[in-house]
Amino acid sequence: MALALYRKYRPRTFAEVIGQEHVTEPLSQALRSGRLHHAYLFSGPRGCGKTSSARILARSLNCEQGPTPEPCGVCASCRSLANDGAGSIDVIEIDAASHGGVDDARELREKAFFAPANSRYKIYVIDEAHMVSSAGFNALLKLVEEPPEYVKFIFATTEPEKVLGTIRSRTHHYPFRLIPPAVLRPYIQQLTEAEGVAVEPAVFPLVVRAGGGSARDTLSVLDQLIAGAGPDGVSYSRAVSLLGVTDVALIDEMCDAIAAGDGAAAYSTIDRVAEAGHDARRFASDLLERFRDLIVLQQVPDAVDKGLIDGPADQLEAMGAQASRLGQATLSRCADIVHNGLVEMRGTTAPRLLLELITARMLLPGADDSTGALLQRLERMEQRLAHGAPLAVRADDAPPAPAPVATPTGEPAPERDLGAPPAAGLPAGGGLSA
Repeated sequence: MALALYRKYRPRTFAEVIGQEHVTEPLSQALRSGRLHHAYLFSGPRGCGKTSSARILARSLNCEQGPTPEPCGVCASCRSLANDGAGSIDVIEIDAASHGGVDDARELREKAFFAPANSRYKIYVIDEAHMVSSAGFNALLKLVEEPPEYVKFIFATTEPEKVLGTIRSRTHHYPFRLIPPAVLRPYIQQLTEAEGVAVEPAVFPLVVRAGGGSARDTLSVLDQLIAGAGPDGVSYSRAVSLLGVTDVALIDEMCDAIAAGDGAAAYSTIDRVAEAGHDARRFASDLLERFRDLIVLQQVPDAVDKGLIDGPADQLEAMGAQASRLGQATLSRCADIVHNGLVEMRGTTAPRLLLELITARMLLPGADDSTGALLQRLERMEQRLAHGAPLAVRADDAPPAPAPVATPTGEPAPERDLGAPPAAGLPAGGGLSA
C-alpha cells in the first residue's frame, strides 16, 4: 500500500523543512551551542511543519551523537523516531483534543518524574495544545515551570492565544508561517520528478493555489491528482475539473470583454461558465484573483521575476496585455464590485443572477454616481484620446438624460433655440413681466 505523499516526504532533519528558516536556523544553532530550553511552543497554520519539527527536535535531542541539529539516523533512538520507526518509549506524543482534561494532566505530571528508560531526555510532544482545558494547564503549570532536568515539553498549536498565558510565558515561542508559492512550486516539481509522474506546467500553479500555503494540503491535492492521472500524466483539463477551479480561458474572455466594454461577450462567458458546470461563486473568486494579479502587474512590472505572480509563460504574456488595456481605475473599481458581490453571494439561491448583476455594474460606470465610476469614465476618455479615437460619449458612459418638462396643458414643452432672440413682448430672460 502506497503512503500518502505528505507522509512519504515528511522531513527528517531541519534542513529538509521548507519555508521555515526563521524557525529551523535558531533551533539548529541552539542545539549546536547547547543552550536548550525545557519547553517550546510551536504555533502557526495547519500543515506548515509544527509537528514534524517537534519530532525532528526530539530526534536531535536524543541522538547518541547529540544534541545535534543533524541526527545521525543510525542509532537506536534515531531509528525508532524515524518516519517509519516504531516510536520511542521516552518520546510521548499526546493529542490534547482527546487528552486535555485535568485528569490527563495529573497523570502526565505523575509519570514525568520517572527517568527516561533508554534516552537522554523524556520528551512530551503535546499537539493541538490549545485544546487543553484551563484546569489541565493549571495542573501542568508547576511541572512546566520547574521540570526535572531530563524532561522537555514541546507544545504545538494553531491558536497560541488560547494557550494559558502563564504556560506560554515559560516557553520559547517559535511561530511558523504559510509557505510562499515561490518555495512550494519547485518543491512539488521535485517531488513529481522523484515519483516519475509527468505533470503539465500549468497544473503546478493550480496545486499551489489550492494548497493555500500549507505543505500538507498542497501534497494532498497533488496526491489526489497523481492518483487520478492517466497514462500521459496529470493534464491541465483533468486538474481543472477535479479541483473545481475555473478554466483560465473563461477568465481571459471576461477580462477582455470588460476591457472592450463588450456586454454581449461578457454575458456569453457567463453562459459558458454555467454550461461547463462551474460554480458562479468560484468563478467570481477566481476573477477577483485575476484582478489582483493584474493590479500587481501594473504596479510591479517585474512581479513575475520577484515571485509575486506565478503561471505559464503564455498566460503571463496574456495577463500583461490585459493589464495594459485595463486601467488602474477600472481594475480597482471592478475588484471592489466583485469583492462586494462575493459577500452578497453567501447563502444566495441564485448565484448566477448575482454574477450577471456584478458584471452589469462593472460594464456600466455611467449608471453609478460613485467616485470610482467617475474615475473609470475619465480613464476611458483618456485611453481614447491616447489612441487617437474621436472623443464621443459612449452609451454606457453617458449620464441619464433629463426628463422632459410638461407644460400646464400636460404637453411636453417645445425645445427652444437658446441662441434665438426672445419673443416679442417678453423680457430677455424669457419670463413674464410683473
